[in-house]
Amino acid sequence: MIEYKEQFKKYLQKIGSGQLTSHALSREESAKALKLMLQAKATPAQIGAFMIAHRIRRPEPQELAGMIDTYRELGPKLLSQKGQSRPICFGMPLDGRNRTAPIYPLTTLILVSTGLPVVLHGGQRMPIKYGVTTAELFEVLGLQLKGLTINQVQNCFDETGLALIHQPDHFVLAERMTSYRDELGKRPPLASMELIWTAHQGEHLLVSGFVHPPTEERARKTLELMGEQNLISVKGLEGSTDLPTNRACITGRVIGSEFERIILHPREHKYSGKDVEWTNLVQWRHDALEALRNRGPLQKSLIWNAGVYLWLSGIVNSLGNGLDKAEESLIAGSAMTTLEQLITWTSNAQKT
Repeated sequence: MIEYKEQFKKYLQKIGSGQLTSHALSREESAKALKLMLQAKATPAQIGAFMIAHRIRRPEPQELAGMIDTYRELGPKLLSQKGQSRPICFGMPLDGRNRTAPIYPLTTLILVSTGLPVVLHGGQRMPIKYGVTTAELFEVLGLQLKGLTINQVQNCFDETGLALIHQPDHFVLAERMTSYRDELGKRPPLASMELIWTAHQGEHLLVSGFVHPPTEERARKTLELMGEQNLISVKGLEGSTDLPTNRACITGRVIGSEFERIILHPREHKYSGKDVEWTNLVQWRHDALEALRNRGPLQKSLIWNAGVYLWLSGIVNSLGNGLDKAEESLIAGSAMTTLEQLITWTSNAQKT
């Protein structure tokens, strides 16, 4: 144990030596440092000091890449089956939402209903925001995605096209870091890495939310080091991947080594409107079910989000066609049918 503490101390000294003398870790050092943290081979004092020093210094792309290397090694793994369409993997803050009504669970249902697989990851209510979680939102719609084994998640992904990696169930090592977030009162660099990590192995379209431009730039550089070929960055609501309707949507697309800035204006497509405020789960459930019936206050946001992602994922060849296809899914009841099928699938899985 002393050996591990001394090894970690070197990493801490390197990043925590002050503004003029501190140095970033290499990719390999960052991977080893996070591994020591996750496996509790560094002491609690060392872990807390590392997290706050790294936050102040800001992680560099190779450091984030090293952290993802460790998550890929120690974390859950999800695979696409031969012939399955390329999935879309959404990365958003794990501490949830508390100001705006989430759209992404409903967007997910439309995407899955069109044959586009979706991978999400989340956890329980988490510091520092303690916002509403992905699992809670699906649960109030009747879909229980917590408590599944990783094998059941893989089977659900194979058979229905939806997977939720739920950290308390599938990545206990990472879940142990939650208490540090609470005690420090700040998002650690882990939070930046979670926006660009996915458990899915292989080809996929990764969508990452951001608030500040430097976060987007670091994400691009990190994923370039990781060999990721397809990325969509979104200046979404509360740093999520939910596109706003009350302002222009700032997005970026990376294909191979090429970056393209895409500014989307909902008003040009008659989808501008006020982004609905978050109130509580009861109200959200009502509004969500209304939206799946193609009405209510979330309807515009849902069609806008689903239409944009259908286009960016390549399911359709224009934004207009994406918006039409999203609305058709609601009119035909396809998204609601998908929800019902998922409820049946998970209910049966939890009985076995």
